[in-house]
Amino acid sequence: MAVQMSSGSQIFFILKTALMQLKKFLLVIAIAFIASVNAQNKTVVFQSDFGLKDGAVSAMKGVAMGVSADLKLYDLTHEIPAYNIWEAAYRLEQTVTYWPAGTVFVSVVDPGVGTNRKSVVVKTKTGHFIVTPDNGTLTLIATSLGIAERREINEVVNRRNGSQKSYTFHGRDVYAFTAARLAAGTISFEQVGDKLSNDVVSIPYQKAMKEGNQLKGNISILDIQYGNVWTNIPAEMVEQIGLKYGESLSIQIFHKGTKVWEGQAPYCETFGAVAKGKPLVYLNSLMQLSIALNMGSFAEAFHVSSGSDWSISVHTIEKK
Repeated sequence: MAVQMSSGSQIFFILKTALMQLKKFLLVIAIAFIASVNAQNKTVVFQSDFGLKDGAVSAMKGVAMGVSADLKLYDLTHEIPAYNIWEAAYRLEQTVTYWPAGTVFVSVVDPGVGTNRKSVVVKTKTGHFIVTPDNGTLTLIATSLGIAERREINEVVNRRNGSQKSYTFHGRDVYAFTAARLAAGTISFEQVGDKLSNDVVSIPYQKAMKEGNQLKGNISILDIQYGNVWTNIPAEMVEQIGLKYGESLSIQIFHKGTKVWEGQAPYCETFGAVAKGKPLVYLNSLMQLSIALNMGSFAEAFHVSSGSDWSISVHTIEKK
């Protein structure tokens, strides 16, 4: 004989079932909302080697606003030295993580514009998007943030109308247009184009490493306003060799393997710890080993620059 539920039990069962369905529905909505926020937060950040003397940057922003007037457009920098792909790679690594997940970056340092280099959008493992030629610009981001997915821009659909015969301004016609469509939610990341492997074009450079009491690394960039030399050697490695404030380091700087400068400098907390014009070693704002002259330009004084072909070696000095 079948057991019948009381009317109270039936109501409880119905309410419990309805509540479970509501929870599932809300979970689906929440996941969709989070994915939406991470994929399209209506923010686009531009960098290039265009400078601001002409209308190139304004043209890119105009194209973006033509896609959606709701977009928020910002500049990372447009003062990258002409054709300097390495510096484009560095400026992305320097700044991307300070922006919310879902932000779309446009990086246009493109000496190969119009050639067969790939135009791509990558999604990093931190949830940021970068629209760029795959020419080495993604070298550092690929290592530090990781590439979650890379897609080649389908220029048949993701290109500014009427620009098909323009071969020298992909920053305006392809990258700004695609970035704006992605940021505005006009297209999904999957609609950018075909999925590629995550192996980006990479520029060779000296990675930070420790060998006994010696540290080796790359001179990634100059703190250009002051001429300080910034390396990719992290604070953690400095700690590993037991270096204390006030102790001196022996330093060698190389360009393409040829020694450019050799000397010693104390490891200090701040510039004023040494006399004016004297060298020091310190941790910069990114917590990486750097070299400076107090109130002077180390780079200018010793003819030091930065880039993938500049390297540095430092080691502790044994106490007598």
